[in-house]
Amino acid sequence: MTIPLLPALARVLSSIDAVRNLRALYGLLAGFCMAGLMLASAQSALLRGDELISALWMGLALAVAFFSVNATGLMLMDQARALPVRDPQDALLDALRCGHRVLLALLACVLLAGMAVAVLAGLLRATHLPAVGAPLLAIVLPAGVLMLGGISFVLVMLVGPLAGPAVWAGGPNAGVLRFLRERLRRDLPETALLMALVYLLVALATAAVSFVIVSGSQLLASLAILGGGVELPARQLLAGVMGLGPRALGASGVPLQGGNLGLAALIGGGVVFALALVLPTLVWLRGCCAVYLALTEPR
Repeated sequence: MTIPLLPALARVLSSIDAVRNLRALYGLLAGFCMAGLMLASAQSALLRGDELISALWMGLALAVAFFSVNATGLMLMDQARALPVRDPQDALLDALRCGHRVLLALLACVLLAGMAVAVLAGLLRATHLPAVGAPLLAIVLPAGVLMLGGISFVLVMLVGPLAGPAVWAGGPNAGVLRFLRERLRRDLPETALLMALVYLLVALATAAVSFVIVSGSQLLASLAILGGGVELPARQLLAGVMGLGPRALGASGVPLQGGNLGLAALIGGGVVFALALVLPTLVWLRGCCAVYLALTEPR
């Protein structure tokens, strides 16, 4: 199949409009905030010596983040296909029903890669044989470099980004693996080009969000301390923006000051930090959906 590149590139470039999808923004932000609270609970349990409870909280946090990403992907797939975007609650229920299929597809691909790595490891051990060791190493070394690099490239450019959209579009389990195999055989250069554009968009979105947050937080800290008379150290006022909580702040050598005011500053900064994570993630998910549609529904 020949992919018309110009319409495909235009389709991918349009993924920047993911930031306008308020339902997806709300769903992903809520999921990340809940996962962050669970991670904080896991850290608290670990500090108390409750390793089992900490592991349970950690597992719940990963599950919440995973299904939140899948629910957001479903809403962004609706947007990419010009369909009515489903409600976050409906998207979460659909994600609970289909999220395991993403894991199964990823697991199958990782197992195949693991088998290839195991064969390579066996060949490397065979280089210890006295008669064939040196000639075998001369062959295995370049072949292994190309094989491992190729596996890493395929996982980053094809499997990781497109397994989810293939499920979110409604494809069956076997259809997802068939789609990945066909793209690997026929459209890997085009797929890599489109995904490189997605990663570039994500980098630009991250740079823009970082500039807004860094400049805004510095200006707000100056205004709050100098103009508003907020009696908090600038480092503590900006700690939440950098993703630090009360315990992480204390571990960095800065004790929490200001009582409820200091805690409120950490919570508010944490919301800003979550937004800084969510916006580039929205662009990445929307871009992955656009690449999948460009490969399966070329205009």
